[in-house]
Amino acid sequence: MLRIRKEQIQAFEIAALHNFENEMVEHSRNFTPKLCEVLGEEKLRIAIKHAMSRASEYGFTNRGPIRLYIEMTYLFGSDFDTDPQYPIFNLILNEDNDQMVRAEKLHNEITTYLADIAGPNAENVFSALESVASFSRKPMNLSSERFHNEIKQELVMAFPKKTEYVGDDGLNKLIDNGRKLAKKYEFPEIRGDTLLIILMFAFGHGCTNDPLYPWIRNTLIDKRIQDSVSRAARLEKKALTWLDHVLSAPRNEARL
Repeated sequence: MLRIRKEQIQAFEIAALHNFENEMVEHSRNFTPKLCEVLGEEKLRIAIKHAMSRASEYGFTNRGPIRLYIEMTYLFGSDFDTDPQYPIFNLILNEDNDQMVRAEKLHNEITTYLADIAGPNAENVFSALESVASFSRKPMNLSSERFHNEIKQELVMAFPKKTEYVGDDGLNKLIDNGRKLAKKYEFPEIRGDTLLIILMFAFGHGCTNDPLYPWIRNTLIDKRIQDSVSRAARLEKKALTWLDHVLSAPRNEARL
């Protein structure tokens, strides 16, 4: 009788996992080629493994649900599952349902979002990114006393459909979290707050530690930058460069 040792089974599982990872690398290159090109294969694999690990925490073990989870990280950021901008995702992921049922619900929600919020060919996203880029290059005229309401209004004007989708509660949480993060890094008030809030609005609330956007994290921990003002200025410059890069990409790759 043929006997398969435990070590052989583990080897088969590892090989299958590696093959699936390779498939997801190729799928990602088709799904979001510009981002994958910027990341390079090593960092792309890190991001994919991170997404697969997070997916497993929600009981996603089938190929389809895991692939969907990976795609959602590209659309909404690697921490989309806890992002106050998208509470519906967290609710669906934590439902007491089979993974295939939850994956179908997520897929339906994404389809609606892309059609109604992003718009045909992501035209609403591109318009919002152009507004954000334009706003970020202007002198900051926001006041300290009324900052919360004023930055919220700027976000509404930049992307009204998304802010309506997110709702006041989600926007308030995002703004508060952005300000706390700016304080943690001792960024200049107003401009530093605005920078982090816009980054979180555009790339997800976990963008400062997202493997998809290592340039953010690397700037925040770069020991060669000696003071917080210079660090904020460097991050702002890189963010504007990235926005310009995104605006030059095919419309179906726009994210915000």
